[in-house]
Amino acid sequence: MRKSIFLCGILFNSVLTYAQLQTVKKTDNKGYTYEIVENDPSNTRIYTLKNGLKIYLAQLKDEPRIQTHIAVKTGSNNDPEDNTGLAHYLEHMVFKGTSKIGTQDWNKEKPLLQEISNLYEQHKAETDPAKKVAIYKKIDEVSQEASKYAVANEYDKLISSLGASGTNAHTSVEETIYHNNIPNNELEKWLKVESERFNELVLRLFHTELEAVYEEFNRAQDNDARLVYYKLMQSLYPQSHYGTQTTIGTSEHLKNPSMVAIHNYFDKYYVPNNMAVMLIGDFDFDTAVPLIDKYFGSYKTKPQPEQYVAKEEPIKSIVVKEVASPSSERVQFAYRFDGANSSDAKYVTLIDYILSNSTAGLIDLNINQQQKALRASSGASFFRDYGMHSFSGVPKQGQSLEEVRDLILAQIDNIKQGNFDDWMIEAVVNDLKKSRLQSWDNPRALAANLYKSYINDVPWAEVVDQYDEIGRITKQELIDFAKKHYNDNYVIVYKRQGENKDLVRVSNPGITPIQLNRDAESQFYKDFMKLEVKEIAPVFVDFKKELKESKIKNVKFTSIDNKTNDLSSVYYISDIGSDNDSKLGLAINYLDYLGTSKYSPENLKKEFYKIGVEFGVNTGADRTYVYLTGLQKNLDAGIKLFEHLINDAVSDKASYQEYVNTILKSRENSKKNKNAISYALNMYAQYGENNRFRDILSETELKNINPTELTQIIKNFFNYKHQIFYYGNDVAATKKAIEKNHNLGKNLTYTSKKDFPQPITDGKVYFAPYEMVQAEINFIARDTKYDTSLLTSSGIFNEYFGGGLSSIVFQEIRESKSLAYSARSSYSNANKKDLYNYVRASIGTQANKLPQAVEAMNELMNNMPKAPNQFENSKQAALKQIATKRYTKSNIFFYWLSLQDRGLNYDINKDIYAQTSTLTLDQLNNFFNKHIKGQKYNVGLVGDKSNLDWPSVQKLGEVKELTLEDLFNY
Repeated sequence: MRKSIFLCGILFNSVLTYAQLQTVKKTDNKGYTYEIVENDPSNTRIYTLKNGLKIYLAQLKDEPRIQTHIAVKTGSNNDPEDNTGLAHYLEHMVFKGTSKIGTQDWNKEKPLLQEISNLYEQHKAETDPAKKVAIYKKIDEVSQEASKYAVANEYDKLISSLGASGTNAHTSVEETIYHNNIPNNELEKWLKVESERFNELVLRLFHTELEAVYEEFNRAQDNDARLVYYKLMQSLYPQSHYGTQTTIGTSEHLKNPSMVAIHNYFDKYYVPNNMAVMLIGDFDFDTAVPLIDKYFGSYKTKPQPEQYVAKEEPIKSIVVKEVASPSSERVQFAYRFDGANSSDAKYVTLIDYILSNSTAGLIDLNINQQQKALRASSGASFFRDYGMHSFSGVPKQGQSLEEVRDLILAQIDNIKQGNFDDWMIEAVVNDLKKSRLQSWDNPRALAANLYKSYINDVPWAEVVDQYDEIGRITKQELIDFAKKHYNDNYVIVYKRQGENKDLVRVSNPGITPIQLNRDAESQFYKDFMKLEVKEIAPVFVDFKKELKESKIKNVKFTSIDNKTNDLSSVYYISDIGSDNDSKLGLAINYLDYLGTSKYSPENLKKEFYKIGVEFGVNTGADRTYVYLTGLQKNLDAGIKLFEHLINDAVSDKASYQEYVNTILKSRENSKKNKNAISYALNMYAQYGENNRFRDILSETELKNINPTELTQIIKNFFNYKHQIFYYGNDVAATKKAIEKNHNLGKNLTYTSKKDFPQPITDGKVYFAPYEMVQAEINFIARDTKYDTSLLTSSGIFNEYFGGGLSSIVFQEIRESKSLAYSARSSYSNANKKDLYNYVRASIGTQANKLPQAVEAMNELMNNMPKAPNQFENSKQAALKQIATKRYTKSNIFFYWLSLQDRGLNYDINKDIYAQTSTLTLDQLNNFFNKHIKGQKYNVGLVGDKSNLDWPSVQKLGEVKELTLEDLFNY
């Protein structure tokens, strides 16, 4: 099962459905009281400090790191109606520091920030456009003066000095969550920073960050999924903030913010009794809780903030809406239900998985498997007050959106009529439990369940017991529920192809670049960097110890023991791909539509789903992976069933023709999709006309293929040399099952590969037109071939120059000049020893800012600023990340495989760690001068030509405007 389950908020109220699991109160060794749920596989402890702060702790000891989340129980639903987007913008500003973090002289900075706040209140109240412009110029002037005392991105410098990764945050309708992943020896230092950060709000560098948020608004305008989602939410929740407000906010509100309103919001909602600290990883309970109490226990409890409560009238008829954009057509509709605490949630979740579980759901089998539409799917999501069951579909050639709608509605009707197998409920529950077994082994996935439980006020026991609760639903109860709730009471949005007439375009506000003071440090930072912790020694992989190698007859068999759970996986890996045979990918993907002499395609999928085993195939340019995964007790049956499919696959001309039609329609849709166009453009810029993306079978070739040729390719596939990798807890039984059922082959040598050159980049500019608000530009330059000696310097370059929030590129282009929301640069080492490395840079920005953004990027790519403190910070961060990195479980094998591709037979991190320890800023500058500076970049630019400063584009080099046929070769 490949559907995401932990983001759906599938949670139930104990008042309505009594959990079978007990929540027990205990006292730890330090005298703190906590709650734990009996038989909870995660063994999560939940503490509550005296000030109301919640603490969620779960141990996962794969590596000496901790996934941290600070959850605030508020989101865009609590935004004032005249200040939408406030919660999200506040989330950005919490990264800007306090009166101690991010300032050189708070006493001088504070009055300037107050003046800026006063000016923004004047700006918001002013109705005369000319006067608003004048006030904004004054804001820009005072902001420039205030920036003299600021230290840009000092929070990120503090956090990255710990060796943190994944530093970010997100805001949704009812939640704001702050993420980090830290080495476990840095826990107290992390708490020290976070305690200071959430203790007070300082809105410094406000107008430049506001412009970055507006760029994020522009990105949302260019996002088709959001276009449909916003319209769906507006119509599904017309009387409440779920539908009347968006998390990003309106253009008008973003351009007229109130710093006073933001401060008031922070003071109301960012209080300990409305927050939770979550730690998932390798730590000691008796150490963690007193430390959290030390740094957050002094926060004063405030009145419990009132949460917005949504109220809607029932939907009594079908609500029809339409939106348009240049991309291909699709339809989405949804039924509204009660929220996460309601009994609706369990029924809707079960119905959703019976309809669409990626394998044997009614939509999967009756629409996708039979290729009656290009694709269709469903998904359930629940907020605190309401939830929804959403359905989407994409038409095949010549099919209307209304016909796709009717196909999906027919599957819902099957639920109402009880036209689904009696075993399906039990299979769905087992599938959900298996998926949770996998996901709760991942710190971020477990954390998502924890903070959803907290945000929705649902006892953790209900979360742990939720799938057993679903399993108690009878088929008749499900039918009755469906008949009552799935009628002519849905909202439907038809996404037509055409012009989006609701795009908002604004002029460049003309921000004066602020001062970054890159080498400046606050007193807090200076004191913080003096704090010492016991360092963690790196552990490098001993592949001879970790990988157990043997043979099954003449086939190499490698295994790693799964010591965590009962899930097992088998991988068949062959160094043959589409470069060897252009029809291989076509044949392998055709498997999805094939049956055998014993099973129809639909019944075969049902058999796999019954036993809880899934298979997948990934064909790359020069390697193909075939895998099976499931519970160990069912793996033998899964191997047998899969080998039956491979050896007895029966082709069908009708299904193949539909398969070809699906491919052709997907190609047509790709030519209307911005992301697909951007990818094709960047492949062209990097490799020229002769690139893999354009190397496809033509429509004529596809139609002339006899499907039996494809089934023969499938049957012959394992005759070629391949190896087997197993991750599980019963090697002997699995080897026996493989030897009994698997075609161990004839050890045939691979056919010759097609060669795709990597031509030198020579400064050409390739342009692809697309109707959009932003412009996206990518720079690519070919450097030397793969060289192990460059790994250390390039890694530090990426960290220091073009990576995170404190990188040179981010600071200059976004933080200082507000020229883009997205700006990055990197040195990419080849993944094969005989291939070339590349230098890359990219910018996503409002079209009218592109010339200035490109100029700023070019300046940086030819003159790397030297910041000794920042370099040392990047270096120490890299060392700590390597020291705490642990390759575990199946990742060990795939890491080893990647090393083999680069001609290495040991853990290269051992060399990188040693070299990083002695790397100097001068050595990094030498790397920059030799491998970055002066490169001739090919450029890929996608945007609306009418909004671009074309003379500025032409200054970049010789411009070639590419057609869609040029890009896609069809």
